[in-house]
Amino acid sequence: MRDRVAEFVRERVMPQEPVLDAGGPRAGAVLARLRKEAKEAGLWALPHPAELGGQGLPLRSYAHIAEAEGASDHGPAALGSASLLDTLMLWRHGSARVRETYVPALVAGDLRACYAMTEPDVPGTDPFSTTTRAEQTGDGAWRLSGRKWFTSGAADADLVTVLARTDGSAPDREGLSLLLVPTASAGFGVVRDLPVLGAAGQAEIELGAVNVDADHLVGERGAALAVAGERLRLGRTLRCLRWLGQAQRAFGLMRERALARTRSRGPLGDLQLVQRHVFESLLALRTTRPLVHEAVARLDAGLDAHVEVGLAKVAAARTLQQVADAAIQVYGAEGLGPDTALPALYRTGRTARILDGPDELHITSVARRVLRTVPS
Repeated sequence: MRDRVAEFVRERVMPQEPVLDAGGPRAGAVLARLRKEAKEAGLWALPHPAELGGQGLPLRSYAHIAEAEGASDHGPAALGSASLLDTLMLWRHGSARVRETYVPALVAGDLRACYAMTEPDVPGTDPFSTTTRAEQTGDGAWRLSGRKWFTSGAADADLVTVLARTDGSAPDREGLSLLLVPTASAGFGVVRDLPVLGAAGQAEIELGAVNVDADHLVGERGAALAVAGERLRLGRTLRCLRWLGQAQRAFGLMRERALARTRSRGPLGDLQLVQRHVFESLLALRTTRPLVHEAVARLDAGLDAHVEVGLAKVAAARTLQQVADAAIQVYGAEGLGPDTALPALYRTGRTARILDGPDELHITSVARRVLRTVPS
C-alpha cells in the first residue's frame, strides 16, 4: 500500500504541484480530478474509520503511508486524508446533527473544513487572549464576532471550526469554546489571502455577527482547549510524518544531483563537502524518524505523548529545513529556481518551525515536563 501511494503521489500529484500551489479555479479542477483517480485506485481516505466511509487503517499502520502521502504538500488532500482531524473531532465531539450532516460528506470529499484559532495581534501560543466572542441568543443559538488569520484552506472551505470566548474575558483560562460555522452563513467573509513565503493557501477571515445554530457547539461549553489539545497532538504527529516524507524527497534530489552532476574533475559527489551534506542529512533523517514513530506508538496506545510529540515536532521541522537547505546548496542556482521542488520544500521546512507552535514553545513545554517528573 505504501508503494502504491508513493507511486500515485510521484506520478500524478507531483507533476501538478505548480498548478496546485497557485490556487484558484484551475487548482480546484486538478484536485477534483486527482481525488477521483485516488478513489478509482482504492487509495482514498485510508486512515478514516471504516464506519464513516474510510478504509480504517490504524494510526501505526497509516503512519508509514503518511510519509509517502506527505512527500507532496498536496498528497493528503488528493488522497482524502487531509480531513482526518476535522472528521475525528466532529465525530467525537459534535452533536448528532453535526455528525450525521457533515462527517460522511467530509470523508467522501464532498465538503471541506478548516480550523480557525489564531488572531491578528494575539500570540498564537496564548489562546487565553482570544478576542473572538460568541454570545448566546434567546433561542439558544450563537452569534460570533471576530477575526482570525492564517486559517489554512479557508478560501475553499464549506465549514470552519472557530475558537471563541463564550464566557469571561481575556486572559481568563476558562470560557473558551469551539463552534462549527458554515462558511455560507451571512456575515462570514474571507478578508484576504495570506501568502506564506509566496505560497497560497492561508487566509484571514472575518465573522461579522454570524449566527450559528445551538447544536453547532463542538464539545462542551468552555471545553475548547481539551478538544483542541486532542486535535493538536494528532495533527502535529501527522505533520511530522509528512515533513519526514518531504525531507526524504529533498534527500533523494540531493543524492541524484551529487551523482549526476559532473565537473571537469569528476562527479560532484566526489567532493568531501558534498559528502558531508549527504551524511548530515541522512543522519538527521535516521535520528528523527524513530522519534516521530515513538510519538505515533504512544498516541495509538492511548498513552500520554506530550513529550514525544514535542520532541518529534521540533526534530521533524528542523530536519526538513536542514535537508532541503543542503539539497539547495548541492544543486546551486538551479535549486533556487522553478525547475525543482526544492524552494517549496525549503519553504515548508521554514514554516514548519512556527506552525502548530514554534520550536521555542515545544522546547519549553518538554523541558518543564521532564524537570518536574519524578524518576521511577
